[in-house]
Amino acid sequence: MAVDLYETLGVAKDAAADKVRTAYRKLAKTNHPDLNPGNKAAEERFKAIASAYDILSDPAKRTRYDSGAIDETGAERPPSRPSWSDHAEGPRGQKYRYERADMAGGEDFSDIFGDLFGKGGGSEGLRMRGRDRVFSLDVPFLDAVRGTTSRISLPEGKSMDVQIPAGIDQGQVLRLKGQGSPGLGGEASGDALIEVRIQPHPHYTRTGNDILIDLPISVCEAMLGGKISVPTATGPVTMTVPAKSSTGTKLRLRGRGIPARGTRPVGDQYVTLQIVLDPTDEALAAFLRDREPGGFDPRRDLMEAA
Repeated sequence: MAVDLYETLGVAKDAAADKVRTAYRKLAKTNHPDLNPGNKAAEERFKAIASAYDILSDPAKRTRYDSGAIDETGAERPPSRPSWSDHAEGPRGQKYRYERADMAGGEDFSDIFGDLFGKGGGSEGLRMRGRDRVFSLDVPFLDAVRGTTSRISLPEGKSMDVQIPAGIDQGQVLRLKGQGSPGLGGEASGDALIEVRIQPHPHYTRTGNDILIDLPISVCEAMLGGKISVPTATGPVTMTVPAKSSTGTKLRLRGRGIPARGTRPVGDQYVTLQIVLDPTDEALAAFLRDREPGGFDPRRDLMEAA
């Protein structure tokens, strides 16, 4: 039974991009495997949520999905298009999903040969380079940032290693020479063309060469400032929070974004502070003890101007 991606994320079909992103982050944090060790149901929900966000967060994919051009997995809907799917395993045991589809407009050479030589006839004497084969490979966000190597197994039993360069872009196509269909009459085999699809992350978001993250901080950290540890795609770093920071304050970590590639410079990581209250009874009791009548009123200016 077909799955509705909007229902998976719990948003309306006309939901704006920020609504889709907010819904995804909330669901992803709740169902992330790291927070639900051994919970297969949560793991499957997380995969479904990530898959839905992958399509609905991409304007082009979302338009094609809404028009019925692709299904909930991102595959083409026309039944005449041959396809298959399987999984590949990465260096740390991650499961990479990949699928094959013939090149758009590609002919069925078996039919051509039948027309040229008669059904059942041979293709002796015909020389032709092998066809390219097209695959799509789902790569986890952090592996796309850091780079990795993945080995995938093809239906005919062959295996091949795919080198994922650090900082690869969404939709970039990798070419593996000679891994396509065999040629005819001694001609060279075609190539394998692998389109990379970067899976969304529950905490990081990529914008161009930069990485964005919302960072929870305590009230004391916001008021007093100081040095705190911040996660990045390449490991934790220490960052200074200015005193009297508010929710929404954006700080930059230079050089902690997408790695440089070719003429493209290294990106930065932008950290947006989110103040989180301590929910414990002890924290509330301490706050009430220290509270003084007539103290700070965050709505004073608003009320005076109304």
